[in-house]
Amino acid sequence: MANKLIGEMDLLKRISNIFAARNIITAKDALSMTEFELMELLDVGMKEIQSAVRLISEAASPPCQSARSLLEQKVENEYLLGHLPTHLKGLDSALCGGIPFGVLTELVGPPGIGKSQFCMKLALSASFPKAYGGLDGRVIYIDVESKFSSRRVIEMGLKSFPEVFHLKGMAQEMAGRILVLRPTSLSDFTESIQELKESILKNQVKLLVIDSMTALLLGENKPGAQRQQHQLGWHISFLKSLAEFARIPIVVTNQVRSQNRDETSQYSFQAKLKDGFEEHTRTYDSHLVAALGINWAHAVNIRLVLESKSGQRIIKVAKSPMSPPLAFPFHITSAGISLLSDDGTELKGPGINNIHARAKWKDRFQEHTRRYDSHLVAALGINWDHAVTIRLVLEAKSGQRIIKVAKSPMSPPLAFPFHITSEGISLLSDDGAELKGRGINNIHARGIILCAE
Repeated sequence: MANKLIGEMDLLKRISNIFAARNIITAKDALSMTEFELMELLDVGMKEIQSAVRLISEAASPPCQSARSLLEQKVENEYLLGHLPTHLKGLDSALCGGIPFGVLTELVGPPGIGKSQFCMKLALSASFPKAYGGLDGRVIYIDVESKFSSRRVIEMGLKSFPEVFHLKGMAQEMAGRILVLRPTSLSDFTESIQELKESILKNQVKLLVIDSMTALLLGENKPGAQRQQHQLGWHISFLKSLAEFARIPIVVTNQVRSQNRDETSQYSFQAKLKDGFEEHTRTYDSHLVAALGINWAHAVNIRLVLESKSGQRIIKVAKSPMSPPLAFPFHITSAGISLLSDDGTELKGPGINNIHARAKWKDRFQEHTRRYDSHLVAALGINWDHAVTIRLVLEAKSGQRIIKVAKSPMSPPLAFPFHITSEGISLLSDDGAELKGRGINNIHARGIILCAE
């Protein structure tokens, strides 16, 4: 309620415009100041200030209700609003039917983990006929980094729902229901979402996707963290208000960044590092955090974390009022994201909020050979990883050169063996092997290095 926009309350237009001109956007902004502070800042009389504060307080404060009436309201809202099915049985069960309407859902994870592919599958589901489990509506897809691929959406449809997509004209009809916007700046994006409010209802829009929010906000606000947080606050408030007003799910992707020293050891028990010299396996999973910070984390209603831990892709229900923290292993195929098990594992401890990437390095002291295959990473770091749309990895594993499609919104992870001749690079096979587990993100070189005793 604190994030309710003042511009949507029943204030006098003149007073509402003065609030907006002074960057007092939400109920929280106004009610965090005294009446005298507001009178001085807005340069209006005390009576008008008191009247405005009363109206804002009434709009922001819900009436007292009994537990029974809240339960009845929840059941009624779920019936009226509904859910967007992800077609991942275990995840849909955990979320009581799928991505709920009227709230803000976040997908966060490292680059290449499958966030954009998840979004495209949701867009397909929202545009799908109701008879086949869809919402039979339109989708607005705000594609900030040009990752949306209609070809990939159609491929997912053909593989996931062949009985429908092979009908004449169905693929073109489904693709035609997805409107893709590509804002060139934060101001362009802000203008676009403000114009969407009325058109969403008129055009039967059932889903709004923003991929990615991080690229928009961090791309323009390098100099001022305070300015960035202010703009983030406005966008959070507007998007939550839009989801509630239009009764649709809004799905937003968030990128990750490395933890700093303070974040990794906030508590004494988190700072203890196990000495692994006695072990033959040491884990180098890097711990990452969501890029948009704590205010954003509080604002989203549902957080789904996509990560890679010890070579296995995992989707976690890290924050949800409908479910305990759960983890589901998954992989990406030509049909999109598929769960390896519908039985989620309950999470406890710090693993709920940690975001992992990479895999393991095995250190076998008793052997004469040591493998350094998984010890290589791309040099330009996590921000560069997020920025590139397609990543092709060229590597050498056990003497064989391989080119991998490690990150692409148009393809599942694939590997092709190749060699180099006088004519250049030549594939040894045109049939790419689908990749699963740690092989996707690891970069291998050479193979085995022999060590003297």
